Amino acid sequence: MNRHLFKESPFKTLISFHKLIESLEEIALSDVDYRSNYAKSLLKEIEHIPEFRTGIEDFSIITDNKKLIKNLLADLFPTALTHNEIKAVTIPFQNITFNYSKRFKKIVKNAGDFDLNIRDFSDDQFYVLSCILILNAYYNQNFDYSKPLFYDIPDTDGVLHHYRILYNADFIEIYPSENAKSLSQEEIDELMDNFDNIALWKEKFPLESWVLKGFGIVSLFDATKESAISNLKSNLLKRDKEGSEKNKNSESIFRSIFKIPDLRIGISLYNDDEKKFTKLPLDKNSIESFILQNKDEIECCNAFLGCSLNSLLEAKETISISNVEAFAGIPGNERFAQILLDQNIKSCIFTPVVKDNKLLGIIELVSATPRSLNSINANNLQLIIPNIVDTLERHDSDLKNQIEAIIQREYTAIHSSVYWKFKAEAQKYLQTNNSKKEHTFKEIVFKEVYPLYGQIDINGSSEHRNNTVKEDLKNQLNHLISIFENSKSIQKLPLSEQLKFELQSYQEDLGKELKADTEQQIQNYIEKEIHPFLTNAIIDTNDKLLLNSYFENLDPKTKLFYDARKKFDEAMSIINKEMAAVLDNEQTEAQTIFPHYFERFKTDGVEHNLYIGASITPSQTFDLMYLNNLRLWQLQTLCKMELAHHRLKKVLPYGQLEVSSLILVFSSPISIRFRMDEKRFDVDGTYNARYEVVKKRIDKAHIKGTKERITQKEKITIVYSHSFEETEYLKYIKFLQFKKVLEPQIEQFEVEDLQGVYGLKAIRIKVINTDENIDAQYTYKELLDTLH
Repeated sequence: MNRHLFKESPFKTLISFHKLIESLEEIALSDVDYRSNYAKSLLKEIEHIPEFRTGIEDFSIITDNKKLIKNLLADLFPTALTHNEIKAVTIPFQNITFNYSKRFKKIVKNAGDFDLNIRDFSDDQFYVLSCILILNAYYNQNFDYSKPLFYDIPDTDGVLHHYRILYNADFIEIYPSENAKSLSQEEIDELMDNFDNIALWKEKFPLESWVLKGFGIVSLFDATKESAISNLKSNLLKRDKEGSEKNKNSESIFRSIFKIPDLRIGISLYNDDEKKFTKLPLDKNSIESFILQNKDEIECCNAFLGCSLNSLLEAKETISISNVEAFAGIPGNERFAQILLDQNIKSCIFTPVVKDNKLLGIIELVSATPRSLNSINANNLQLIIPNIVDTLERHDSDLKNQIEAIIQREYTAIHSSVYWKFKAEAQKYLQTNNSKKEHTFKEIVFKEVYPLYGQIDINGSSEHRNNTVKEDLKNQLNHLISIFENSKSIQKLPLSEQLKFELQSYQEDLGKELKADTEQQIQNYIEKEIHPFLTNAIIDTNDKLLLNSYFENLDPKTKLFYDARKKFDEAMSIINKEMAAVLDNEQTEAQTIFPHYFERFKTDGVEHNLYIGASITPSQTFDLMYLNNLRLWQLQTLCKMELAHHRLKKVLPYGQLEVSSLILVFSSPISIRFRMDEKRFDVDGTYNARYEVVKKRIDKAHIKGTKERITQKEKITIVYSHSFEETEYLKYIKFLQFKKVLEPQIEQFEVEDLQGVYGLKAIRIKVINTDENIDAQYTYKELLDTLH
């Protein structure tokens, strides 16, 4: 017999077989002879031990009557199952066990000198759970404390096996003694919200004030490899399923654990840098947040207004609200309670997810049923939290990786196609660093690659920008001159005539060509001379309206009129964004042709560089066919960008902006090197520099012998050097003409000689921009299949 009694208990425990004896007495009166005779025989054997019925307090009675007790319990401990079942007689939650099955005996024997103690089960827990037994059995409550209990028992090899404990309490009776206190519903509700207040439980259930009479049966099963909640770990925040499915699976698991059919779960992430709660950055059907409602983020100091935010953020303790409506009646809680009630939340639990004392987030459990969630069943979360910690930690790591990927994609020139080489160099550094050897970074060079360059440029952007600057300055000067001419208050001041004269002089200057410092001069003059004069002058009420109208039109930062320039800047931004979006979208398909290096730049338009070759993708066999495919892709993409701009022109805030496109054909392979100081790739070597020279000078070039630029609006200019390049591109053009993408007329001409660059030729072709063509849908694969 194993005995290990807790120091304090609300129970006076009497081990009794009275319910089993009563059952035997009923069988003895039955008409089935063999059953009746068996029961009568057992009853006769135990009639000399009245403690079996009245209750055993002296445990020596059990030790002295082992065989008799075994016979009495024979129906509950079948001999045929004794080598399979792990069973014994016990008192629930107490380490009192006897009458072991054969398998149980073998496990205890193999463990050697070992006491059967429930894992992580303190005296306080035992006391509170004993009280919960009383509440459920005597007060007809339905408090759920289903935290699994385990025995950790070593085998002969010292390997720990974890056995899950199951209790059968059918033969137990609980009733109050003369010292028991009668509890009201208000007192029960108070206990519900104070699971950890052991003093309160002992006050309501004094020591040995209740009687526990009878016996229980404990059954164990080997749960060493049990994965009872592995589905939670695999489903919570799983990335390879739709958000709605993940949410459904996770809620289903939580509902099973808590036995609450309407339970919903939410998650709020904690951003320690900004002290904010944020949503999971997943799709709209994924796990929501009840704290944030429809917001993407909220400052933590505002999230739990009226309740113990300190418990979550500093003490990192669980907050339980069993009755939200009652919680709302406490002064200071109204705002947060209303947020919950608006979401039909009547009871809830908010528990922190902590790793290495760092708050990762909050698990939110909510229900539309009052009292269904409380501080008692909040303890069920303790078994789940480790899995959630792992999941949120993985999410945190994934988020950091995604941020690094965004930084790499948006702020550096390390394209995915060449990332492998940077990664290999970084791994070499780590290996040498770990062995404390010095490491010299090798330069990243890709040899024998073929370049492709293209751009879509906003025509005359500098001229347009100057015109909008002039327009805003003229409007501002006109407005100021109007104030000086129409304000009687200002006209009374002697200095007004001189200031008006100077304003008119600047107005005349704007009629001439805009100089580099004209804008700055006018801005300084207005800011230092005019504005102080206007703000310090004593103005009549009627004149104040005129002055207020002027100041309301000023840009808050520059203190200048910014209407025309704003429209121009917005138009430029829209064009660049749309052109870049088209190019980026098409690049996804281009990478499937053959992996290649790609970069783009936004200036007054969008430029792009592509490099393709075996050294960039050594894992695949390179062929010039892929270069030809990429050239066709580039021409088609520029056509799409031209059409996208034509579609935009109707809605731009500044609709006078036209674009022209340019392709530079260069058939000789070059080498590119990553420039560490500039954090970007550039051509390598003097020989290859010719390519860069052509790129920088070609877009402003003229047709040879004329003053006409080689680029024109709504046209694509293809610059090349060799006749075989001309043949190749005329073939692409002919096909795109057949597809009604390009107009029939083709212009061919020589390019003027540039410094250090001679013999260039060009083809110029207009993109068809009729409404039918703009709406037409065609894909690269369709073009390629038809061409082949």
